[in-house]
Amino acid sequence: MKEDEVPQDDANMLQGKFKKLYYATDGSERYKEVGSVGWEPENVVLEQAWEDIRENVEAARQKVLSGEASPILYYMEKNLMTPEIISGYIGLPAFIMKLHLKPFFYKMLGAKTLEKYAYTFRISINELTDINKIK
Repeated sequence: MKEDEVPQDDANMLQGKFKKLYYATDGSERYKEVGSVGWEPENVVLEQAWEDIRENVEAARQKVLSGEASPILYYMEKNLMTPEIISGYIGLPAFIMKLHLKPFFYKMLGAKTLEKYAYTFRISINELTDINKIK
């Protein structure tokens, strides 16, 4: 790609705050670094992906508030994590971690396990245990 062909669509999600790095050739066919604010197809896809993520987080929030799921589900969705990722952080098998998504098992968690979850999500234990803090 030539330097003047690097996409520069100003109507992007990053709103000019960040640029992606591309390598393009200059007039003498040497590669150089060129910043790009993006291009429309990429921006549309990214916006759709973030909308899906926001919907998943809201659905998890509603499940927690209605008592169908533990707060761990909400923070898992909010942090774009999977049970397998979380289980690696807390040192438990994924199938055990999945049980903690259910309110029945969540209520039985000890302080040390709650601390591990809170540390993993970078929140306080109070935020993890108080569903009124879920926004």
